[in-house]
Formats: sequence, structure tokens, C-alpha cells
Amino acid sequence: MTEIAIDNGRRDFLKVTAVAGIGLLVSCRVPNRWWAAGNMVHAAGKETDEFVPSAWLRIGSDDTITVIVNHSEMGQGITTGLSMIVAEELEADWSKIRTEFAPVKPVYKNPAFGVQATGGSTSVTTSWNILRQAGAAAREVLIVAAARTWGVAASECKAVRGTVVYKAGGRRLSYGQLAAKADGIPIPENVRLKKPGEFKIIGKRIPRLDTQSKTDGRTVYGIDLTIPGLKIATVIHAPVFGGRLKSFNPDKAKAIPGVRDVVAIPSGAAVIADTFWQAQKGADALEAKWDEGDNRNLSSKAIFSRWARMASGEGDRIRDDGDAVTALENSAKTIKAVYKLPYQAHACPEPMNCTAHVREDGCDVWVPTQNQDSAHETAARIAGLKLDRVKIHTTYLGGGFGGRYGTDLVAEAVALSKAIKGPVKVFWTREEDIQHDQYRPAFYNVVEAGLDKNGMPMGWRHLLIGPAILDGMIEMLGPSVMPTWLPGPLKNLGAKVATPIAQWKLSGEAAALGAATMAYDIANIRVEYIKDDPGIPVGPWRGVGSTRNAFVVESFIDEIAAASGKDPFDLRFELLRKAPKRRGALKLAATKAGWGKKPPEGIFRGIAVHDFHHTACAMVVELSVGRDGNVKVHRVICAVDCGIVINPELVEAQMAGGIAFGLTATLKSSVSIKNGRVEQSNFDDFPLLRMDEMPKVEVHIVPSTDPPTGIGEVPVPPIAPAVTNAVFAATGKRLRTIPIDPKELRSN
Repeated sequence: MTEIAIDNGRRDFLKVTAVAGIGLLVSCRVPNRWWAAGNMVHAAGKETDEFVPSAWLRIGSDDTITVIVNHSEMGQGITTGLSMIVAEELEADWSKIRTEFAPVKPVYKNPAFGVQATGGSTSVTTSWNILRQAGAAAREVLIVAAARTWGVAASECKAVRGTVVYKAGGRRLSYGQLAAKADGIPIPENVRLKKPGEFKIIGKRIPRLDTQSKTDGRTVYGIDLTIPGLKIATVIHAPVFGGRLKSFNPDKAKAIPGVRDVVAIPSGAAVIADTFWQAQKGADALEAKWDEGDNRNLSSKAIFSRWARMASGEGDRIRDDGDAVTALENSAKTIKAVYKLPYQAHACPEPMNCTAHVREDGCDVWVPTQNQDSAHETAARIAGLKLDRVKIHTTYLGGGFGGRYGTDLVAEAVALSKAIKGPVKVFWTREEDIQHDQYRPAFYNVVEAGLDKNGMPMGWRHLLIGPAILDGMIEMLGPSVMPTWLPGPLKNLGAKVATPIAQWKLSGEAAALGAATMAYDIANIRVEYIKDDPGIPVGPWRGVGSTRNAFVVESFIDEIAAASGKDPFDLRFELLRKAPKRRGALKLAATKAGWGKKPPEGIFRGIAVHDFHHTACAMVVELSVGRDGNVKVHRVICAVDCGIVINPELVEAQMAGGIAFGLTATLKSSVSIKNGRVEQSNFDDFPLLRMDEMPKVEVHIVPSTDPPTGIGEVPVPPIAPAVTNAVFAATGKRLRTIPIDPKELRSN
């Protein structure tokens, strides 16, 4: 029997290379010929003479129009939504539209972040003007090409559904026929864009481009990818956060049929085999021994106890309007509450995976990711190659939710491919994923409000205690790396975060998102933040800080309503007098739900409203509570103001999906720590919302001609408080932590 010990030199190597695995993102495009080989439905199926007016689209001689998508498709329908923007201004024939994921190039960087990445519900918002301009410019060039062909003035021609028509003579040329003729004609910089009343595609319920390919299995997710000679690897990591691999026994693993190699890597050990199950059996036989480090006694109970002690102090002031302390002291009535939010895992439906093939002359990486730039840099660093020798190919993502920002799998796949001198696909088991995620942070909140003699809040203090998502990224990767979910005022801080003051501001603003940004018109507001990192890895989670803080703020507003004898809707409506978008969404949701009218027997209502990245969303929940304490959500009525709607079906799907995601965290699952490790490991103890538990969802969209704002993360923050506020209406019990424990609601 051979036992391999891990020496300090390797540990130092692990520490250095582990930088590649911290909270970053990637995206990539597989070349046309690869897609056309039958692996992907959305690509040109043959080589064509093409008109390439910009980095955003190509028009082939066969009339196909390929839209280049620089955002990751993780189920939100962005390939369809972005294509609709191009097609609208291009006057395209929708049946000819195809999509292709963008390569890693500066032109494809997300304008909101300065890196090529997807997050923060920014895909449509940041692409709106860019893609409209691209489509309109291409349209004008095609009109000029047709006019020159006919020897007429361009003003006498118009674009109609993938063709250019000569108005007087009825002559017509398709875009494909004009592709070669358009090549070389200068691209106009200033073109007329349509007004909303002229839209023919935008705003329509157009079926998604990827529905058929997903239904018949042609869509390629990262886990589906296969190339000649591909080996499969699975990885084991230290069970305790911060632990290190001391030794392992490769002989027993290699005795498993199909196991080809066992490799020590920065994050633990990997077993490489012909199939996943062979690799997993080999990993089970490794007899790994670990140095559990300083976190071996860490627990959720100890973390929250520590934060409770810290709550007696003051934090850094993130928002400080008026004099909250004096207002609290002089109020007619004071109420105070403690809200605790646990860690949450992402639990993406598609297991975490990455495929890499390192050669002497280059490296290809296929990965379902949300951050192309970081994957590119990580792969180049681990492969020891220049950036121009590394290609990142973005596949479809089976869910992201912020969980595919990290590049740890990219680092592992590239390192293993380099070690075995061949292509390898790494994917984590569900257990590895849930127990080694970058979690939504746990937080401890103390909220106080002072009410005047009329029961209206005159003072508000909110103290938040918990870890900062940004610190590890800033310290290890440098100030140029900016997270994707930062609010607008912070996105351009850039190198300024190198200073301690700016880094504090960045961390505090991100942690207090949804708390410091609340719109209730209260004269005296103080929001404070105490940063404390227990050592659990954290990262973005769908809705980021707003998912925690909306629960606290909207629950506490209900507490104020109860304490002052006011209706929860009426109080909110009055306090939102300076926030018309939120106020409008709130009124629409309440009206559609029949707020103020008695619900059916045994049904109770709760309400909440929130704004995420300039999209206002209000929800009314109808639920019942059984004698066993189980909560059944029957109906959710939503109102959303997200500017111009590209496709109502995409908005409705995102609202329903976000509600399902948020209900899992509200009713079902969370992550707890004991003995330095995550107690949960799979869907038996981290259950997701089941199909039979999904409520009826009604979505009402506020008509708007404003530029579109985000939608993907919008429904997650308000669903939890709407549920717990309804539970209070049903039981009189105020829930200040989630997920809901039915034992607290059981009838005596």
C-alpha cells in the first residue's frame, strides 16, 4: 500500500494557485464547426459568405442571422431576449435568427462591470442601446446595398421582414442576397432608432429560441460535452473549511477498473477514470487524511452567539439620515427585533463541471460559467500559456444563481489536463457542491423603530453583522476585480478600493444593499454594518444582499403596522410617497389580489415590496397553515415595473422561477455548520421546492416606455417577507428567521 503525503512545498503551491479559484466568472464560444457538428442548435449549419457589420451579428448568404450573445444563458431566456432587440431594429425575419455565445474579447465586456460577466440582472439593461444600434446600423447598410444594386436612392427603399423592398417597383432582395453586396459599405454611426409605438417584435410573446433544442436534448450543457479521448475526473476536498490534505492512498483507487490516475491538486485530490462512476468509486477508496485546521470546532450556533455579543456595539455607518438615536429616544413607542439569516447554497440543477484540454500550443476550456474574463485568466495562469493561446467556450448553464462565478473548477480541470496530457472533464458530486459552495452569507440583524403618537415611524436603526463577500476577492486578486452585483454608484470605484476606506465602503454598501437603499420616507434612518468573517466561503446568491435585507425590512415594516394598528398596505403606501415606482407596483399588486377584501376561509395574505436594480416589485401571498405547522402557499400575485418589456413570457417565467427559488429558502432549506463543516450534503437534507408545492403565480406588468431594467433577481427578495407576513396574519406568530420551522407553528 502506498500513502502519499502532501509536503509544505505543495501546500505553498496550493495557496498560490488557489487564487485562481476565488469568486470569478467565465464565458466562452465554441467555434462554428464544433456547433455545426450537431452539438448545438443555435449556430449556422454551414459555411456561408457573410456580412459582418459589427461584433454583434452576422448575416449569411443563406439568410441566416446569427446574433452574438455576450451573456451567459442559464435559463433566463437571454438568448431570445437579446435576439429580439437586434431583430426589431434589423427588421429581421425571426425564423432566420440563430445565436452564438461570444468569445472572450474586450468588446463583449459587460458595461456595468468592466469585465465579461453575467450577473446583477444586467443583461438586457446593458445590451439595450448597444444591440439596437447594431441592428439599426446593419439595416441601413443593407438598404444602401439594395439601392446601389437597383440604381435608386436609398430613401426609396425600406427593410421588411428580412428583405429590402423598392417601394415604387416592388422589387425585393433578401438579406442573404445582399450579404456580399453589403460588405465594404461604411457602417453608419448615427442611425434612427424606433420609437416604442413602432415595435413589431419587442413586447410580443415570441417562443424562446432554445425551447425545441432543450426539449429534444440537442442543447449542450457543460456536463453533456464530449470530445475524443475525454477522461472524467471527480475531486475530493477538505471536509472542514480551511483544511488541508495530509495524505491519501492512490493504490486502492487505481485498483478500481477504469481508474487511470490519481492526482494531488491545490484543492485536494482528483481521481481520473473512463467514466464518472469509476472515478467516484476511486475517490471513495482514497483513504484521504486531512489537517482540519483552526475551523474544526466552528458551528452556526457559535457564529450567531458571537454576533449576538457583538450587537451591543456600533457599526460603521452606511446610511445616516437625520438623528436616529435622538428620534428613538423621543418616540412615543419603540419596537425592536432581531432577525437571523442562515447560510444558503446555490444547488444548481446541473452539477458543477468544467472540461479542459491543455496542449503545448494552446488550451481549450468548455465551461458553464457566469464570468468569462476570469475563467480566461485562470486557465492561462494554470496552463502556463499566454492569453491569446487560451480559448474559453461558454456552454449553456443548468442554473447559475451566482453559483457559477467561481473559477475553481476551471483551475482544477486545466491542472488535471496538464497533468495527464489530455482532455479531462471535472465535475463535482452534489455532495461536493453543497459542502464546498461559496454561500450566501449568514447575517445577524438588530432593527429598532421609534413611533410617534400617530403610530408612524420617526426613527429607524438597522445594525447588520456578517461577512463581506468582497474582501477575499479584493485582497487576493487585486482592486481591478469588481463583483457583478454591486449597486450602480459603486461599479466605477476601480482601483480606489485599494484604500482601506474605500474597501470598507464597498463592503458595507454591498452588505447593506436593500437595507441602506430602502425607500420608506422616515426622517431619521441609521444603517450600520459590523464586518465579521467566521471563515465560511461566501459569494453572490440570486438577489445578493437584497435577499437578506428585504426580508428584514419588509418584515419589520409589518411589525410596525401591527404595533400601530395600521393596515400593512396602507402603511407602506403612505411611507412610499417619494418612491412612485414602488408605490405603483404595490398598489397594482394589492388591487389584483383584492387586498382589503376578506380572503376565502382558511386563507391568509401577506404583502411586501422591494426594488432591485431599479425594478420595482410587489407581491401578495395567499397561504394556509396546517395544524402540523406546515405552510402551503396557494397563490402569489406580483406586480413589476421593469421598463419596456422585451418579451412578457420571459418576464413571467423569471418571476415564477425566482419565486420558486425564494420559496426553497423560505420554506425548505438552508446550510448549517457543525464541527467546521456543512451538515447538509444532498437533496435529502437540502430539499428543493417540489412541483406540487409550487403556488399559482400571477404576474402583472406595469406599462412603461422607460428603458428596460433587470428582472432575473427581482422576485427573490420580496417573496420571503410576503410569506412570513402572511404566516403572522394566519397564526399571530412573528417569524424572524427562515427557513420556516413547522414546529414553531403547530397548533396545540
